[in-house]
Amino acid sequence: MSDPLRPRASLRTAVVWEVLRDALGRRVKAAGRDALDVLDTGGGSGKFAVPLARLGHRVTVVDPSPNALFALERRAAEAGVADRVRGLQGDADGLFDVAERGGYDLVLCHDVLEYVDEPADSVRNAAAALRPAGTLSLLAAGLGGAVLARALSGRFTEARQALTDPSGHWGPGDPVTRRFTAEQLSGLVTGAGLEVSAVHGVRVFADLVPGVLVDTEPGALDALLKLELSAAELPAFHSVATQLHVLAERD
Repeated sequence: MSDPLRPRASLRTAVVWEVLRDALGRRVKAAGRDALDVLDTGGGSGKFAVPLARLGHRVTVVDPSPNALFALERRAAEAGVADRVRGLQGDADGLFDVAERGGYDLVLCHDVLEYVDEPADSVRNAAAALRPAGTLSLLAAGLGGAVLARALSGRFTEARQALTDPSGHWGPGDPVTRRFTAEQLSGLVTGAGLEVSAVHGVRVFADLVPGVLVDTEPGALDALLKLELSAAELPAFHSVATQLHVLAERD
């Protein structure tokens, strides 16, 4: 079986999976057991949960959408990991109505903070779900990437609106409620009592490169993936990333 944490075709998630792969290795070694307990808050249909379960981990997904949870159940069954994936209906604000406080080695909070009313409360809940020495994986929309994308498409007024709006919102048609800088996300994490161990830019180039170029040029996909992985750790590129990924640890 191929390693689901080293995808070759998905530029959108490759950096996050690379970081998670290393984090999982450290957590498995520290915990002294092969199977970790993972909480995926806002995990939807299981694009992270199911691959993690395929590696042998026990994954609880909390999501407010019944349709997403139904899709999760079906995806887990098709992957043969239904016994290691549990879906619960709930949200980040009321996380402990359905999930266990202090019960998880790894908590994912991906694509959640953009839409909740109080991002700080959601991060505090995610942190409180961790066991001692647990790891938080936080993924959210980046402000700079949105500004750059609007400007490069000729939508200069929307780019300036995103740049000046406190929430990074570019207008009525913007599907994303809120965007963040790396400093803002790191501040939310430290405010929740965790220590930031790494910050990565996600989709620094992938959303800007024409798809036809990647699809038609031999070796272009692999080369672009390597470029993304190389740039992800460099702070200079965090300000133009479509998404930002913060990895944090509980002492």
